Amino acid sequence: MSSETTDPRPAPAWGPASGVGSLPGTDPAEALRTVVGELPGFAHLPELPGRGAGADLLGRSAALLVDLAVDLTPAGWRLVPRAGIDQQRAEEFLARDLDALHEVAEDWTGPFKVQAAGPWTLAAGLERTRGDRAVTDPGARRDLGQSLVEGLTAHVAEVRARVPGAQVVVQLDEPSVPAVLIGGLPTASGFGKLAAVPEDVVEQELAAVVRALPGTVVVHCCARRMPLGLFRAAGAAGLSFDLGLVQDLDAVGEAVDAGVHLLAGVVPGTDAPLPAPKATASRVQAWWRELGFAAEQLPGAVTLTPSCGLAGATPGYARAAMRHVREAAKYLLPG
Repeated sequence: MSSETTDPRPAPAWGPASGVGSLPGTDPAEALRTVVGELPGFAHLPELPGRGAGADLLGRSAALLVDLAVDLTPAGWRLVPRAGIDQQRAEEFLARDLDALHEVAEDWTGPFKVQAAGPWTLAAGLERTRGDRAVTDPGARRDLGQSLVEGLTAHVAEVRARVPGAQVVVQLDEPSVPAVLIGGLPTASGFGKLAAVPEDVVEQELAAVVRALPGTVVVHCCARRMPLGLFRAAGAAGLSFDLGLVQDLDAVGEAVDAGVHLLAGVVPGTDAPLPAPKATASRVQAWWRELGFAAEQLPGAVTLTPSCGLAGATPGYARAAMRHVREAAKYLLPG
């Protein structure tokens, strides 16, 4: 019998440019055609929150949960004993997206990204039955994390079944983590703030989810004070962030030294004048030099993206932003 062991995680797959997740519009097939056309090296399954409740970040992610039910209340999404019409709608949106994926991208080969709310953002956004946020209850957080892992694992399998050539990357969106860490989340009443959660607790619970997910995992946060060091310590293979908001260059450098891939957001997520792609590439190259790394390392270490999701943009700008990061990435190549 061979003594060789097989690493259950395949080697990370990255492309030169990708998207963050959301797009404007309501047609999943049209959105996928745009993504596949504009980001041929690293496409993703777009989210379309313009379709309404259930297509938003929390509702879409809740549709992945296993053995946990949610419903939409005037205050937002809430954990409930049985699934209602709002969760069913979210599940139908997700099913339509998978049908469109098979229709549009069946022959895709290479890295392909799917996105969902991470465990802390999910717990921060969902209320328990009695009205407080799930993030305040360690037991509720544990149940949500385990359910999310099971649901995302099944989702990845469904994507792979429809697109056999895809090397699936899972992105956990964690915009709420900075507020969790500093005690910035409002209480259910809105009159107070929830207590801060210790950094080691946030790291440990995020790490439990990252370790249990299949394949390559990216953690995305485009909020201010993003804790890149915490995300790296939790085991993320990739860090996705707004380049303009990064202040802790030491944390970025430590991530690169550790072999963590960077997905750097370089253009706004809403309509704005776009510079020439070469100017964006020059900005990234200057930032890389400031980090102190050799120029030849840059193309393999960084993927260019918009700074955040594009759902708030016009369709024309969203397409232009994706084309921009693809063209800018070409200027990072040697020669």
